[in-house]
Amino acid sequence: MLTSLYIKNYALIDELNVQFNNGLTIITGETGAGKSILLGGLSLVLGKRADLSQVKDKDEKCIIEASFDIANYNLKSLFTELDLDYDVQTIIRREILPSGKSRAFINDTPATLDSLSELSSHLIDIHSQHQTQQLMENDYQFRVIDALADNKENLEVFSKKLQEYRALQKSLQALMDSKAELIKEYDYNLFLVNELNEIKLESINLEDLETQYEQLNNVEVIGEKLANAKGILSLEEQGVVDQLNTIKQELNKISGFGKAYEAIAERIASVHIELDDLLVELDDLEEALSTDPQELDRINSQLQIINNLFQKHAVSQIEDLISIKNELASKVSDTEGLDDAIKAKEEEISNIQKELNKLADQISKKRQSVLPILTQKLENLLSDLGMPNAKFKIELTNSERFLWNGKDNLQFLFMANKGSSYNELKKSASGGELSRIMLTIKSILSEYIQLPSIMFDEIDTGVSGEISNKMGDIMKHMSGRMQVFAITHLPQIAAKGNSHFKVYKTDNNDITETNLKRLTEEERIVEIAQMLGGADITESAMAHAKQLLN
Repeated sequence: MLTSLYIKNYALIDELNVQFNNGLTIITGETGAGKSILLGGLSLVLGKRADLSQVKDKDEKCIIEASFDIANYNLKSLFTELDLDYDVQTIIRREILPSGKSRAFINDTPATLDSLSELSSHLIDIHSQHQTQQLMENDYQFRVIDALADNKENLEVFSKKLQEYRALQKSLQALMDSKAELIKEYDYNLFLVNELNEIKLESINLEDLETQYEQLNNVEVIGEKLANAKGILSLEEQGVVDQLNTIKQELNKISGFGKAYEAIAERIASVHIELDDLLVELDDLEEALSTDPQELDRINSQLQIINNLFQKHAVSQIEDLISIKNELASKVSDTEGLDDAIKAKEEEISNIQKELNKLADQISKKRQSVLPILTQKLENLLSDLGMPNAKFKIELTNSERFLWNGKDNLQFLFMANKGSSYNELKKSASGGELSRIMLTIKSILSEYIQLPSIMFDEIDTGVSGEISNKMGDIMKHMSGRMQVFAITHLPQIAAKGNSHFKVYKTDNNDITETNLKRLTEEERIVEIAQMLGGADITESAMAHAKQLLN
């Protein structure tokens, strides 16, 4: 409930600080006294966008602050979701700075307008002509029925399942699209994979292969050069080995004359041994040489294939070809495995469809069960409000697809007078009738769910006499379960309030200001008497006012 409202430097309000109680609070005042200003200030607290033109003194800050007792509203989870500090006594504050910048705070924590709007929708409901149009909206009609049917838990589960269902459908469509795209490339990718598999990339050492090719392709030149080298080393008397042997013998003769001669003799001996080893290796290499045209052709062909693959895939390493082959093989495998993935996804969707259909059926049955109750309550209340012939026909039909709240289509039909036909509310109900219907719906809803504080802004427009008295009774009855405000021009409704405030204007130093004050019992009598008979209060008006209050 709204416990207090503080307004400073807003429109015609210099400074206003008022406390509110539970029950039915009446607000009256002459036309133009500033009731709309009061609602405008409250709307800023509820998240309406600020306008610098609304600031009274452009050099000063405008402040609107509202305090709410939210102990019975079960809003802890919402505060957590909005990343706000929860407090049973929640304070919402709006500021409009001289620069035109607007700021919002919830329990002293800076808040966005989106967070403010989300929270405030659970705190106070300003009933205006615009809100009456909600009656024509299918979503609002469903919310009324579901409140009576106690469908909240079922709808929450259904909503989560529906999100999961749609996510699965989206995933399935992505798989189908992927399959269609991959099938176009499948044959080509498979050809490339087979081509790469044929040459057994993992077993190829390109360096060895190129070495083998060079040896086989130059076998005659290699043989000739090996033979020449052997001849130079081993030619009798003139060969390097024989010459080195002579040198070794000469140096051995002087090796005993000093360490330097001994060392040089040893090094020559070592070179002689190395040359002997080289001759052996040259013999081995010469014997290993063989001419194999078929092997040469095979290696040449393999190298050509590899080079062609390098060019085709724009790479230069065997490792790169292996990576490309693995990637292509994965695409081929994905294409071949998509049917299984699609089948598994379709099975998931089928299972969740069954759950959704079961939930939708439960929701629909609970709705059907309360339709006669809602219809009877609406018709009884409207009869008291001067619409004795008002009739409703509320019908649910099954939808072929899942909707946001089940599988029901809803027709909310109305007939105002005997002899007329049922039609949609917007086609068959006048503005005054819609206001009365909305009042009855709010009254019925308050019996089933915890509604936020509600402010009826001249809902009694166009009615008088006994009907206004009945409207007052309905609002009074509602106020036993929730906080209700009524801005009214009718004394019959004003007299029903637990507390009564008056909006009025004063002129101070050629400046007009709007004020709000709580009326005492005596002041209430005078105010209601003026509402009955005008500014010139008669004794009969005073007596009538006292009678209404008693």
